[in-house]
Amino acid sequence: MPATVERRLGRLAQVRRAARGLDRRALVRIGIVAGALYAAWLAIGAFGRPYNFFDMKIYHGAMVWWAGGNELYNFIAPKTTLGFTYPPFAGLVMLPMAKLPMILAGWFNIFGSIAVLAVILTALLRPIAHRRGWSLWFTVGIAVPLAIAIEPVRETLGYGQVNLLLFGLVMGDLVALRWRARRGARHDPADGPLRRLFFSGAWAGVGIGLAASIKLTPALFILYLVVTRQWRVAATAVGTAIAVTAGAFAVAGRESSKYFTSVLWQTERIGAADMTPNQSLAGVLARLYDSIETPGLLWLSFAVLMLAVGLSRAASSHADGDELTAFTLVGLTANVISPISWSHHLVFVIPAIVVLFDAAVRRREASRGLALRTRPLVPNQNLPVIATLRSPIWFPTLTGFRHAAAALGLYLLFLISPIWPYEHQLPEVSHYQDGLFGAVMENSLALALIVLVAALPWRPGAEPVFYSEYARADRRSVPTR
Repeated sequence: MPATVERRLGRLAQVRRAARGLDRRALVRIGIVAGALYAAWLAIGAFGRPYNFFDMKIYHGAMVWWAGGNELYNFIAPKTTLGFTYPPFAGLVMLPMAKLPMILAGWFNIFGSIAVLAVILTALLRPIAHRRGWSLWFTVGIAVPLAIAIEPVRETLGYGQVNLLLFGLVMGDLVALRWRARRGARHDPADGPLRRLFFSGAWAGVGIGLAASIKLTPALFILYLVVTRQWRVAATAVGTAIAVTAGAFAVAGRESSKYFTSVLWQTERIGAADMTPNQSLAGVLARLYDSIETPGLLWLSFAVLMLAVGLSRAASSHADGDELTAFTLVGLTANVISPISWSHHLVFVIPAIVVLFDAAVRRREASRGLALRTRPLVPNQNLPVIATLRSPIWFPTLTGFRHAAAALGLYLLFLISPIWPYEHQLPEVSHYQDGLFGAVMENSLALALIVLVAALPWRPGAEPVFYSEYARADRRSVPTR
């Protein structure tokens, strides 16, 4: 057989073996993802509650009521005292569901929310997977069921809430800021104007504006943008919010007037502050005082303190080049200082877990590099003993353990969600019915948020969304010949 033919057959055999190996790896990975999905299903059954689209029934009923010519905010769901509490713009966005059966609207919300969650996790995990050489689809495939199993996500999906959709709008602006920071590298003269506009990130701020028009708490991101002097993004967010709110006034003027003059201030429409699922600072204080209402002055004092801590730490994170942690701190701060933050509102715990995990990975990588630099390449008997002790073998192993343990502990806390075994409701049962341990467990998610706002680490240089602007400004200031 000619040598050239033999070599080609050898290469073909190698390709076939590699293809069989790839097929086996793909099948194993698909099996692992399927196992993660099944484990998430079991975890929801073990730690979740019975879900029956409770909130979706209210939304759907309100839309049917409004489409029938009735006043939107006069709707009260049957066998409850609850009505529609979102701004009129949110009602206009939800109005098409009046044409659908309630159960179909609920399942549309589930699939749409999971799709948004997958996109968010892809954006959050792509830098880590790229740096570590991991398969992105496999990483996201495991992360999605893990995220679905925890309290905020399973509550959002089970009750038919919109938190993941709003989360997607806010995190979409984070992606836009990333693209805006490196838009020069993405510019392609062959791209059309719409593609150039999309990948330029010039629309950063639109998502925050839309989210703030549907729910008021995302408006804290606008204050963060002002504090960090991201003027253009802040102006885009404010302009978007004003435009869609004015549009809602034009289409539904009567509902808009009633909402901003009356409904917005009727806090009793939402629920009592001491209810166990209210995992905000106000809920903690109400339960600690064993009262249905929050002590107002005390709550205001601590809320201002937490606002100052959260925004200052977010601004420092931004200045050090970690925009993801900055956004996470703002989202967590909004949950803490809001009068009502139900457990399904706490979706910003997802990027908090990612940040802690990435901090652990980065520290471990850095320690390995340090160990390689300090360990002598060639054994030398003449080196003093102290030199051989500078990089012990166990040093890289333990580095990052604290952050990894924090990420795992935070995930397990929100997976198990120990607030429900100790749920109590005044005036029938005191919040101290199960003693101090029960009181801590009933407030555990809120306490975790407060600790995160005060102590979540940021990663210097992880994603500096502003450096490219400064670099362009420096280039413009250099005289040319």
